Amino acid sequence: MAKTLLLALAGPALFLVYILLAILGLLATGHTPEAVAQLAPGYAPHVLLAVLATLAIWLSRLKPQWHTGVSTSLAHDAAIGAAAGLALAAAYILLFHKVHVWLQANWGDYVPPGSTTDALGGAAVIFFVANVLLAPWVEESLYRGILFERLCHRWATGGAALVSCIAFGALHWAGGFWYMVLTGAVAGGAFMALRLWRGNLLAPFSAHLALNLVEFAWLSGWLPLTA
Repeated sequence: MAKTLLLALAGPALFLVYILLAILGLLATGHTPEAVAQLAPGYAPHVLLAVLATLAIWLSRLKPQWHTGVSTSLAHDAAIGAAAGLALAAAYILLFHKVHVWLQANWGDYVPPGSTTDALGGAAVIFFVANVLLAPWVEESLYRGILFERLCHRWATGGAALVSCIAFGALHWAGGFWYMVLTGAVAGGAFMALRLWRGNLLAPFSAHLALNLVEFAWLSGWLPLTA
């Protein structure tokens, strides 16, 4: 059980460690606490890349199983996942982003309303590598792969899926309380539904990749959609 708990908490803990290291690094270079508060958000893509790269190295040793499921066509599963990811991206930009900001403004949060859309900062390449190239593989391998499978050995499928979604949401705690809740419930729930339906990680990976790719394009201003 200790190893399963470590899998669930590794991502959130790494975020805390790297955020603290970034803050200490800024303080050590002579920045005032006020300056650190202004500069720290700009390092979000760097912290994200550090966390995901660390998890990727760890996962390469654990070797998650990307087995095939109910479909005999990998292209079929990839297409299903991509379509779901595009639908989820549209729902996020047109609906859930507004819900997120409303919850922050009316129910409070430990990050300012709308701050998650500033995550790109001035480090577009770093954010692309982290959020588009690494995040789908790392997060699906961990939360819908290894963690979910281990939980299924102890609990019923529903309980294992719920804990996996909670752990996935907790990974995003740096984005604020409501971002964590919505990510775990909406995105995590959709990815888990694909995992259960198709019986493999390819479908949720394709959905995750499509979602993050559209999100990157939107944050970069390449899409004419407005939230």
